[in-house]
Amino acid sequence: MKTHNLTYILEFHLIGFSEDPDLQPVLFGLFLSMYLVTVLGNLLIILAVISDSHLHTPMYFFLSNLSAVDICFTSTVLPEMIVDISTHSRVISYMGCLTQMSFFLMFACMDAMLLTVMAYDRFLAICHPLHYAIIMNPRLCVLLLLLCVFISLLDSQLHNLVALQFTCFKDVEIANFFCHPSQLLRLSCYDTLIKSLVTYLVGAILGFFPMLGILFSYCKIVSSILKISSSGGRCKAFSTCSSHLSVVCLFYGTAIGVYLGSSVSYSPRKGMVLSLMYTVVTPMLNPFIYSLRNRDITSTLKRLHCFSSLISGCLASIRDAIFENLVKVNTPNSLVNTILFHI
Repeated sequence: MKTHNLTYILEFHLIGFSEDPDLQPVLFGLFLSMYLVTVLGNLLIILAVISDSHLHTPMYFFLSNLSAVDICFTSTVLPEMIVDISTHSRVISYMGCLTQMSFFLMFACMDAMLLTVMAYDRFLAICHPLHYAIIMNPRLCVLLLLLCVFISLLDSQLHNLVALQFTCFKDVEIANFFCHPSQLLRLSCYDTLIKSLVTYLVGAILGFFPMLGILFSYCKIVSSILKISSSGGRCKAFSTCSSHLSVVCLFYGTAIGVYLGSSVSYSPRKGMVLSLMYTVVTPMLNPFIYSLRNRDITSTLKRLHCFSSLISGCLASIRDAIFENLVKVNTPNSLVNTILFHI
């Protein structure tokens, strides 16, 4: 590969999920729908927590913040990809790439930290129920949230400082649909040892230490649940953690796979699918996982007067936006009807 000096690199080229022109309208409709569902679903969680005083507890405080971070996390990646598909251009400027990478790292780290804090909250609620209200007071909740923000900003800026030291790149094509930090690192001319150190450092901050905290919390939780004599009590205690555990497995499983896999051998298609899972699919599924398995959230959403009309209006807007775009690119009527039927 030809080495490009930074002086001559003004932009990078991203790769898409398909080069087939006939599939571009389908991809546009799919990703636009996923983005709108993600934003709408997480906004409803935030609205439910704010509107119901019964949900003003530490668990729902962190859940609403997780929903807000998920919206921002997806918004760093998906809108850019949707625009690229509609304009048939996958070019991103060097500064735009660094900016996207910075926000991506910040919100990814925020997600990881909040999931860890939520595990700690469940640990206190199940293992120390009598002292839970005293320990997990509003002041501690705010301090934990500020700590998550501080660690996320620190991680993002440290990674940016490393990226700004790059003086040359092996290629200008990034093997992903956005400026993934690990891929930018692979393209740099840095020594392999330095690349591995940076990759594993970020993996430790985003993966190892948070996962260690989560595993410790759940070991204690499982130990406490097994001590409960009644099967009904055990099921009730575990049900409060099942949603969080599902999200943790989905988020960490795919994210760690991308980071560790990129340092050994990287398959662009496999990496893109894994990246899509934790940047788009996980934030989109979070509201459904938490609301469908949580009676408090479900009952609050049902009491919101504008819930049904809001859903209908948003779905109609999605269909109209997709229809207009399909018409602009002269998509056959049969394909248009098929796409709209499945939305």
